[in-house]
Amino acid sequence: MFISLMIMTDFTSGFPKKTKEIHIGGIFPMTGAWAGGEACRPAVYMALDDVNKREDLLPGYTLNMTFQDSECTPGLGMNGMYELVYNPPTKLVLLTGCSSVSTFVAQAARMWNLIVLAYGSSSPALSNRKRFPTFFRTHPSATLHNPTRVKLFKKYGWQRIATIQQTEEVFSSTIKDLDDRLKEEDITITVRQSFQTDPTNAVKTLKRQDARIIVGVFYEDMARRVFCQAYKEKLYGKKYVWFLIGWYPDNWYKTKDKSVNCTAAQLEEALEGHLTTEGMMLNQDSEAVSAANITSGEFVEELISNLDKSPEQTTGFPEAPLAYDAVWALAFALNKTLKRLQEKNISLEDFTYTDSVIREEIYRAMDSTDFKGVSGRVSFTEQGDRIAWTQIEQMTGGKYHKIGFYDYVTNNLSWFNTDQWHGGKHPHDRTIVRAELRVVSFGTYMAMCVLAALGIIAGGVCIVFNIIYRNRRIIQHSHPMINNITVVGCIVCLCCIFLQGLDGQFVSKEVYPIMCQARVWIMSMGFMLAYGSMFSKISAVHRWTTKGKKDGKIIEEWEFYIVLVIITVLDVAALTTWQIMDPMFRQIEDFEEENSPDTELDVMIRPELEHCDSNNLPVWIGVIFGYKGLLLLFGLLLAYETRSIKIKQVNDSRFVGMSIYNVVVLSLITGPVTLIIRNQQNASFAFVAIAILLCSFLSMGLIFVPKMIEVIRNPNEGLESSALTDSNVTKEEEELYQQLLKTNEELKKQLSEREEKLQHLRKELQQKLQQAKKKRLSGTRDLVSNHTNNNGVKMVANTTSQLANSIQTAAQRLSQSSEPNQDTPLNNLSNRVVVTAQLNKLSSEEDNSAVEATCSSDSAIGLDMGVKGGGN
Repeated sequence: MFISLMIMTDFTSGFPKKTKEIHIGGIFPMTGAWAGGEACRPAVYMALDDVNKREDLLPGYTLNMTFQDSECTPGLGMNGMYELVYNPPTKLVLLTGCSSVSTFVAQAARMWNLIVLAYGSSSPALSNRKRFPTFFRTHPSATLHNPTRVKLFKKYGWQRIATIQQTEEVFSSTIKDLDDRLKEEDITITVRQSFQTDPTNAVKTLKRQDARIIVGVFYEDMARRVFCQAYKEKLYGKKYVWFLIGWYPDNWYKTKDKSVNCTAAQLEEALEGHLTTEGMMLNQDSEAVSAANITSGEFVEELISNLDKSPEQTTGFPEAPLAYDAVWALAFALNKTLKRLQEKNISLEDFTYTDSVIREEIYRAMDSTDFKGVSGRVSFTEQGDRIAWTQIEQMTGGKYHKIGFYDYVTNNLSWFNTDQWHGGKHPHDRTIVRAELRVVSFGTYMAMCVLAALGIIAGGVCIVFNIIYRNRRIIQHSHPMINNITVVGCIVCLCCIFLQGLDGQFVSKEVYPIMCQARVWIMSMGFMLAYGSMFSKISAVHRWTTKGKKDGKIIEEWEFYIVLVIITVLDVAALTTWQIMDPMFRQIEDFEEENSPDTELDVMIRPELEHCDSNNLPVWIGVIFGYKGLLLLFGLLLAYETRSIKIKQVNDSRFVGMSIYNVVVLSLITGPVTLIIRNQQNASFAFVAIAILLCSFLSMGLIFVPKMIEVIRNPNEGLESSALTDSNVTKEEEELYQQLLKTNEELKKQLSEREEKLQHLRKELQQKLQQAKKKRLSGTRDLVSNHTNNNGVKMVANTTSQLANSIQTAAQRLSQSSEPNQDTPLNNLSNRVVVTAQLNKLSSEEDNSAVEATCSSDSAIGLDMGVKGGGN
């Protein structure tokens, strides 16, 4: 089997007998990292046998081979080359396998003018013509895998790739070429790992870096170690895809290896679903006849019969067709060379290791070789590389299945759609982070909307009530138009609840900024109408009690509208400036990623929340909250100061004050709290909505419900409770009240004049006392003078007392005309008049006593002086 058969032919057949020999050298890796020689060497001898049987091919010559075992190591490979070169006979061509061996052999062979033809070398480095000027190969370059890999990456949408390689030149150059091609397609290699003999740390790093799509390039023995470690690290399964070299035997993982402490079943589990890419090494059309007059099917049958083991256990079985076609490519090239040399009167047996002429002829013939072999079309590029299709296989159920072919020349991917993935979906190149918008719960939104709708209906009822009973005094004295404005403001605020819950589940991101502006405007305008109208009422009541009451003025309707217009204009100006200078936009806030509820999916959820934002939002919030906060506090102060005031012109002022209390408290709580819980969409929406509902319902309830109850109880005019009519006095009582006010002012004026006169008399009295001491006048004269003054003072005091009594009598009459225990402004004023009179009377009595005491003292002094004078 291993000695070529010499078939001699007669000249009668037209071809000379094959009496001469052409010798070639063969370097086969029978053992080692890749023992491809187990199947490739028998295939080469099959080809030599078939070539020598062809009478028309190399007429007169028999092609023989001498081989050496390289064990797939460069050192033994070079030693084998030296054995072949330095031992006769002279070799025309060298056949090599294993990239690491071919690299050294091809680089050195040019020194002996030898053509090197490789059947099992895929290193991209061998495509360098300057470095390897006489090298050809029927095995496709490993770079042929890379276009196929890139095509698959694009097909599945993978953008992040990881690589792990054995530190050999063939694999380093393959990864470099892959990196260059990936950059052109905007695909990134995120993790790069390499190892020499122990892949443990490299595999752990892949796991730690969350590598998902992994390209592994290493020899068969290292592949078992890599996947044993991958099994331990759980770097396989539905989340991972491995790309391997396709020239391993089908059952390579079942080979017993003492360096691997994993079972074949464990390796099979780790390898499930991985993909392989390899140049097509066998013509898929098993019926097509090759140039060797044999079909690919016949070749496989014959090869199997020459093997000592089954194809699955024989290393190099996939590459055997390449070795077979390599011999035929050499035979066709030598046949062309033979003819060309005959024209130059040179024969092939004249070749020596210093003869470059024959070497050049063989090179030219090899470069132009093109035929149909059992592996497919055999031709070479300018770099000596094989042009071939790439086949794609996937391991499922422990077996390899072809799932497609790729023609790099035409960029055509023939896909069978037989790829199988866990769950029916191919893995992703990373954990898919899916953005999920946090929205307000639909149930919460609908509940708040229903309550808001009820509030709007209640507001409509209040307005209708005001219109129907507009002629009733109880309604007229409450200023119904201002109350209607309050209701309208509450309705507008309630409408804002509908807008407050409209988020990404209802509106698009383009419409959302408009929704933000609408929320601000509607909420602010509603607040100003509702609170502003109540503020205008309470401020008018406060002005009347502090100033208008003294002047006897009546509260006019226009006073309410002026206050309301002023604060509304301020609000509109602030909002307009904000919208023009710094319009609002949609801002997305991202939260920490969360696990998907569906554990079967390789998906993480990244929650997002929409916010209304602007470039200077804190500034504008400070401005809006600032002046509205001051307005709230000022309203609270006014409501507190007028808490016990009841006047006819605004009969519901106390209820308005209570409403202001509620609005202020709820607003001061809601504002800061919503800023704190703004990241919790349901809580924030519900809190704001409840605050609006409470403010609206309480305000409308306090202002309208008492009136409604009173109208229901007393359907006829004039029977209303005094609590709502605020002591509606008659016209005569009102006139008497005004007269008392004037009388009180006159009395105050008279008292002031009497006080001045009294002070003048006291001053004169002091002067006279001083004169009496100096001149030591007689006591009688001083007593007469002092008694005269004393009588004048008593007369003033008596007059003051009489005026006080008159005022008290008038106040008692007015008090008797009013209802008992009724706290009205008229009673209050009468009480004040009485008190003033009493104080004046008391003041007069005190002054009178003081005068009498003074006079008595002066008399005593005078008598004493007289006695002393008489004694002298």
